[in-house]
Amino acid sequence: MDKMQDTIDLLKTYNQEHVIRLLERLDDRKKQELIEQIRKIDFQQLQELYENTKKEIEIKENKIEALSYVDKQKLKKQEKEALEELGEEILRKGEYAVVTMAGGQGTRLGHTGPKGTFKLDVYGKGKYLFEILAENLKEANKKYGKIIPWYIMTSKANNEETQKFLEKHNYFGYDKKSVKLFTQSELPLLDTEGKVLIGKDMKIKEASDGNGGTYSSLRATGCLAEMKEKGIKWVFIGGVDNALLKMADTVLLGLAIKEKVQIAAKSIVKANAHERVGVFAKMNGHPKVIEYTEMPEKMAEEVDDNGELKFGEAHIMCNLYTIDAIEKISKEVLIYHSAFKKNSYINEEGKEVIPTEPNSYKFESFIFDAFELFDDIAILRGKREDDFAPVKNKEGEDSPKTAKELYEKFWNRNSPKN
Repeated sequence: MDKMQDTIDLLKTYNQEHVIRLLERLDDRKKQELIEQIRKIDFQQLQELYENTKKEIEIKENKIEALSYVDKQKLKKQEKEALEELGEEILRKGEYAVVTMAGGQGTRLGHTGPKGTFKLDVYGKGKYLFEILAENLKEANKKYGKIIPWYIMTSKANNEETQKFLEKHNYFGYDKKSVKLFTQSELPLLDTEGKVLIGKDMKIKEASDGNGGTYSSLRATGCLAEMKEKGIKWVFIGGVDNALLKMADTVLLGLAIKEKVQIAAKSIVKANAHERVGVFAKMNGHPKVIEYTEMPEKMAEEVDDNGELKFGEAHIMCNLYTIDAIEKISKEVLIYHSAFKKNSYINEEGKEVIPTEPNSYKFESFIFDAFELFDDIAILRGKREDDFAPVKNKEGEDSPKTAKELYEKFWNRNSPKN
């Protein structure tokens, strides 16, 4: 009874009385489950996040400057080999781990199930996105004589299905003992008045808190501690939906070591000034990725002395960190961005409401917001046709069709026969 009263007091404090009315209608088991969930939620944080949705995003142009990079294509043979040597040493020593962010569903692709289980129609028979990544890692294992530990971040919604899928396909030949799944954290959805939404399961509706939650989830699930026990020194973090993602790029790793930085990333040149991608920059002396939605038009179109876009290095979710950097970030609270989206919910009469317009806020932290915690970052400029074949939309740009073409062209150019 004390627990129930404490929960009611908490909900009243934060203007969530509709949840109290729900609690009164539930049977004992459901009531207990909801109370346990409520007690884990930081309502003060939610209130602050809701208040932030009313504030305008403002970027002062004079505080932003371009970030330097190294163009992989322009490296002399000797320079490239020297960087590769530095990177290869880490891989041969078994001091390298890979994290794949695979918490999303394939909804935008018209696919039912986790995004990593989507089959890309390549070479007739097709390959699953997880399969493509597994092949990429197996090739590196063979080359460097070590099995790279592979950590796959799922969501609560797709963890079980992902596990079953990988087991059914025998992890695509990857060493099962070297693969570990962990789930990312979640935050409640709020309506336009700051009230939590209720789901069909009669619990507060939650959604994954963005890819920025990767760091804290690595810590909370024990994966970070495990990496340290294994003697891991460098960690690569990338998404599941890039068919050309290189998870063990020794040039990128070598560049980070040479430049003595704790974080590094690969970029590609923006296709045009208004391509919808985040770009690397320096803000107040710290590295940052500025989202296309937050970049003033004048700044997006600015060119340098060579006629290239001044802010033209696109972030492609190809990030590298020292283990110490991951540990440092995992203890920090990153800023949250709000997205206004459509979400169904159960109303106070117990009926499901399926909105036709956006009705609620989802809060996400972005993986690149952590870059600001460091003084510098090493950027390696890659090539779109070699490094970036995203599978995001059902049709048009960044679709299975464009990814298939990029993937097949790349392997036709780079297969041993050629």
